[in-house]
Amino acid sequence: MIEDSRIAPLPGQPVPYGSQGVLFSDAVGQPDEELGYRGPAACKAAGITYRQLDYWARTGLVEPGVRNAHGSGTQRLYSFRDILVLKVVKRLLDTGVSLQQIRSAVEHLRERGVQDLAQITLMSDGASVYECTSADEVVDLVQGGQGVFGIAVGRVWREVEGTLAELPSESARDEELAAAMHPENELSRRRARKIS
Repeated sequence: MIEDSRIAPLPGQPVPYGSQGVLFSDAVGQPDEELGYRGPAACKAAGITYRQLDYWARTGLVEPGVRNAHGSGTQRLYSFRDILVLKVVKRLLDTGVSLQQIRSAVEHLRERGVQDLAQITLMSDGASVYECTSADEVVDLVQGGQGVFGIAVGRVWREVEGTLAELPSESARDEELAAAMHPENELSRRRARKIS
């Protein structure tokens, strides 16, 4: 479960700008929510295996937000946000956080808007995951002996953005439009997918 840090930033106060302030002042672009990435691209951008991706989708940890697979021949399409969460999950796993704690953290992250995610730093002591939205909260956790490592989601955002810029994307509407414009080719497309 993500626990909010004990110290909340005062409204209207600027975030201290220093080495820790950088964690919270990342300006990020708005991702195109119509674009999706197939499994292999999502795996490459998140640094995970296809087996992990498939398992996490089937168990509901991180499901594709653009298009889920429906029967044979359909492809899952993962949104930018999905891939960002996949990469965060991978980092949490790499640091020893339990899958149960990660599931709670992912549930919490799902409630956030995409832009809000870039302003979060996740801190963990290996057992619990804490959400920090200011440098003061990070310092409080570290001084209290609770934070052992942190993941600045804004930095992960930029890494995913850079990787995805080099990978193929598609719109969920592309396949629907092609099928609507050429319904006679739908059967041919399905057969071709089964053969290859």
